[in-house]
Amino acid sequence: MVQKNIIIQPANLKSQTTVKSSQFYKGFSSIDESTISPRQYDFDVVKQDLLNRLNTRKGERVMNPTFGTIIWDLIYEPLTPEVKTAIANDLNTILTSDPRAIPIQINIVEQDYGFQIELTLQYANTDQTDQIRLVFDRNVGLLA
Repeated sequence: MVQKNIIIQPANLKSQTTVKSSQFYKGFSSIDESTISPRQYDFDVVKQDLLNRLNTRKGERVMNPTFGTIIWDLIYEPLTPEVKTAIANDLNTILTSDPRAIPIQINIVEQDYGFQIELTLQYANTDQTDQIRLVFDRNVGLLA
């Protein structure tokens, strides 16, 4: 059987580039007013939801007393093994309650005015991981 090579010339089309944006998750943030659009997508939404929960003291949310974290109640305590375990358990509970992120590693370090926490998260249904450094400071609040 003889094979023929066929060459097809494409029509004169303008080159188009597309920006890959999966937009698995969609959200809205009113925190950073300097951005052009308050819309957030994908992993920025997951991070913002995590920060919202970590900025809230447990029991502070009306009609949802389990929302938030106990870290703000422990920020003046020395980082004993019991306090470290309580913080790690609370963070693990918060992180596993969100099905979009899987906690890989939690590292807690005491600082002069609070705690530094490094989280390694894997985003569900992807192979992407992200490391987030959070500083819980008595004077300033939560720094991400």
